[in-house]
Amino acid sequence: MSAAADAVSPAARLRGLKPDWISDPRVWRTEVLGGLVVALALIPEAISFSIIAGVDPAIGLFASFTMAVTIAIVGGRRAMISAATGAVALVIAPLNREHGFGYLVAAVILAGVFQIALGALGVAKLMRFVPRSVMVGFVNSLAILIFMAQIPEMRGVPWPVYPLMAGGLALMVFFPKLTTVIPAPLVSIVILTVITVAAGIAVPTVGGKGELPSSLPVPGLPDVPFTLDTLTTIAPYAFAMALVGLMESLMTAKLVDEITDTHSDKTRESIGQGIANVVTGFFGGMGGCAMIGQTMINVKVSGARTRLSTFLAGAFLMVLCIVFGPVVSDIPMAALVAVMVMVSFATFDWHSIAPKTLKRMPAGEITVMVITVVCVVATHNLAIGVVVGSITAMVVFAKRVAHLAEVTATTGPDGSSVVYRVTGELFFASSNDLVGRFDYATDPKKVVIDLSAAHIWDASSVAALDGIAAKYAQRGKTVEITGLNDPSADLHGKLTGELAAGH
Repeated sequence: MSAAADAVSPAARLRGLKPDWISDPRVWRTEVLGGLVVALALIPEAISFSIIAGVDPAIGLFASFTMAVTIAIVGGRRAMISAATGAVALVIAPLNREHGFGYLVAAVILAGVFQIALGALGVAKLMRFVPRSVMVGFVNSLAILIFMAQIPEMRGVPWPVYPLMAGGLALMVFFPKLTTVIPAPLVSIVILTVITVAAGIAVPTVGGKGELPSSLPVPGLPDVPFTLDTLTTIAPYAFAMALVGLMESLMTAKLVDEITDTHSDKTRESIGQGIANVVTGFFGGMGGCAMIGQTMINVKVSGARTRLSTFLAGAFLMVLCIVFGPVVSDIPMAALVAVMVMVSFATFDWHSIAPKTLKRMPAGEITVMVITVVCVVATHNLAIGVVVGSITAMVVFAKRVAHLAEVTATTGPDGSSVVYRVTGELFFASSNDLVGRFDYATDPKKVVIDLSAAHIWDASSVAALDGIAAKYAQRGKTVEITGLNDPSADLHGKLTGELAAGH
C-alpha cells in the first residue's frame, strides 16, 4: 500500500463510503422533499388502481408503501419509484373478479418469484435490442397516457377546478424562477389546499377517492388452498404480471439512465422488482412495478438522485395516510392533476416531432415511433407497444439491410472462368435475392464466388449458396467458394449439403 493511502484516516475512508445525502444537506433536502411530493401524488393514483383491480383502496396504498420501501433497498436504479400501477391492476383484475382476493395475493407472490428467476436468467440483457425509435415512442406514449389519465378529473366537475388547475400550473412554471430550494409541485399542492380549505371551495378532494388506511399492513399467507389447481389457476396471470412489470420497470430504468446520465444495474433491478412483489404479496398488497409518472416527478421535477427519495416516498405515504389522513383528504384533486399534467408535458420528447427533426429522420424510424405510440395509447399497455415497436423496427432493419448485399461479376482473361464478388451481410432476407444474381446459362465452366467482403449469418444463406452450386452443377459447371471469414467458414462447413429437402 502506498504512503498516500496510508495517510488517509479511517474516518476519511468511512466518509467516502457514506451516501451523498448524509454528508450534503442540500442533497438531503432535495431527496426528502422529492419523496414527500411523490408520496402525495401516489395516494390518488394508488386508490384509482385499486378500483381498477377491484380491491379496497387500502390494498393499493399498502402495495405502494411496500414496493417503494423494498425497491429502495434491493433495486438497481436509484431514485426510481415503484408502486401499485395500472398495468399490473389490469392484468390481475380478472383473477380477483373470478376467484377472489386470496388468489390475487398468491399471484402477486408467484409473479415476484417469476421476476427473480427471469432476472437471474438475464432477461434484462434483452433491453439492448430496444432501438431508440421505440424508446422515443415509449416516452411520448407515456406522456400521452399520463395526460389522458387526468381527463376524467376534468369532466363534470365544479367550475372552480379549472382556475385552481391553471393556478397550480402557473405556480409550477414560475416558482422555480424564484427559488429551487422547495419543489414547485409541493408549493403548488400546499397553496391550492390552503386556498380551498380557507375559502370553503367545494371541489373534488383526495378523500373522495376512497378511505385512507388507519394502520400499517400486517404480514400473512394468502387465503388459498395450496394445491396444484391453485397453481395452474394463478400461474398465467402471475407470468403475465411478471413480464409486464419487468418491461415497464426496465424501460423506466433506461429512461432515468438517460435523464441522469448514469448507469444502473438492470439485472439487480429485475431481481429487486421480484423481491418487492414477493414482500408486497405477503403484506396483502396488489403488487406493482416502476411508476413512470411518479419517477418523472422524483427525478425530473424534484431533482432527486438517490435511494433515499424512493424510500421516503413509501414511508411518507403511510405517515400521510395514518397520521395526517384528515389533512391529506382535503387536498384538492385539481392540485394533483396539475402536477401530473406538468409531468406529462415535461416527459414528452417535443424535439422528436419538430419539423426539422422529422425532415431528417428516416421514414422507417418515424414509422416505428408512431406504431409504438399508437399501440400503447390504443391498449393502455406500455409493454405491448414496446414489443410491437421492437418487432416493427426489426422488420424495417431487415428490409433495409436486405438490399445491402451486392454482387459483381468479373470474367477471367481467357474466358474460362468468372469471379462473382459478393459484398454485404448474408441472412434470410438478403440471401433470398442472391440466387437470382447469377447467369447460370452463359457462365463458363468454372465459377468462383468470392465472399471475402461478405458475412454469412444463418442457415438460409448457406442453403442459398448450396442452391446456386446445384444450379451450376445441373449444367456441368463447378463452383468454388472462397474468402470466407472464420465464423462464416465454420457455419458453412457445418451446414452445407445438410439443408436440402429430405434432411
